[in-house]
Amino acid sequence: MIRPRRLRATPAMRRLVRETRLHPAELILPIFVREGIQEPLPIASMPGVVQHSLDSMRRAIAEAAELGLGGVMLFGVPEIKDAIGSGATDANGILNVATRAAVAEAGDALVVQTDLCLDEFTDHGHCGVLDAAGRVDNDASLVRYRDMALAQVAAGSQLLGLSGMMDGQVAAVRDALDAAAHPETPLLGYAAKYASAFYGPFRDAVQSSLEGDRRTYQVDPANRREGAREVWLDVEEGADIVMVKPAMSYLDVLADAAADSPVPVWAYQVSGEYSMIEAAAANGWIDRRRAIEESVVSIRRAGADAVLTYFAAEVARWIRS
Repeated sequence: MIRPRRLRATPAMRRLVRETRLHPAELILPIFVREGIQEPLPIASMPGVVQHSLDSMRRAIAEAAELGLGGVMLFGVPEIKDAIGSGATDANGILNVATRAAVAEAGDALVVQTDLCLDEFTDHGHCGVLDAAGRVDNDASLVRYRDMALAQVAAGSQLLGLSGMMDGQVAAVRDALDAAAHPETPLLGYAAKYASAFYGPFRDAVQSSLEGDRRTYQVDPANRREGAREVWLDVEEGADIVMVKPAMSYLDVLADAAADSPVPVWAYQVSGEYSMIEAAAANGWIDRRRAIEESVVSIRRAGADAVLTYFAAEVARWIRS
C-alpha cells in the first residue's frame, strides 16, 4: 500500500523531507521612523511594533544585521504634510535623514530599502498629487516620484520600493535614475498591489491623512488576471524585483507571478495580517508561534523569494535558535 505517512512519522523525518524552509536572508523588516520623537512609540493597532526614533531605529538596524535579515524597508512619518508631499524630496526630511543613518549603521550587512510613495507625506493621504477635481493625477505624480527617487538615492537608499501604483511608475523612475547617472540602483515594483482592507493598521503606523480610498489606482481584490498583468507591465518597464501585496489573501496571485516572472518575486505580509495573528493569539484562540511560522512558510511556499513581514526579527531568532 502507498503510505505517504511514512515520511511524517518523526520530527527528524519531517525535517528531512521538508519542501519549504525559511532563512533569515529571505526576510525583510519594515521600519517606521517618526520625525520629532526621542523614544519609540507603540502603535496601538500593531502590538509589538513601534514608530522609531532615529536612535531606536539604529538599534533595530543593528539587530537586523546581527540576525542576518536580508534587509529593512524604511517608512518616514513626518511632522508636517502638504498637498504635494514636499517632505518626501527634502534632503532633511525624515525618510532621507533616516536612510542616511540606516546606511551608516548597516554597512554591508543588509540592504537598506526605502518606500517610494507620497502617501505618508501628503495632507490628503493619497499616493500621488491631486488635480483640480480632487482626483489622483497619475502623470503629475510620476514627476514627484522621479524627484523622490533622486532624493532617496542621494540619501544612500540601496533599493527603491515603488509602492504608489501609478501607471508607468517603474519606467519613469528608471528613466530619471539613468539620466542622473544612477543606472545601478535596483527598483522594486509593487506590481500587484490590491485595494485591501488589510492595510488599516499601517495607516495608524504612518498617521495617514487619507480622505476617501485608493480603489481608482490599486487593483480590485476580485481580479486575478489583472494582478498578473500588472506584474508583467512592471517587468517590461524594467523592475528588478516585483511585489505582490498583501500576501496571505493573494497567494494565488503570488503563485502566478512566481511561475511567470523572470525577476525575483517578493510578498508583503501586511499590517492587518500581522495584527489578526497577534489579536487571535492574545485571546488564546491560536498558538502564536505556530501561526506565525505557518503564515510565513505559506507565503514562501506559494513562491515568494523574500517576505516583508513585521515578524522578521522574531522569526529569524527562532531560525537561529
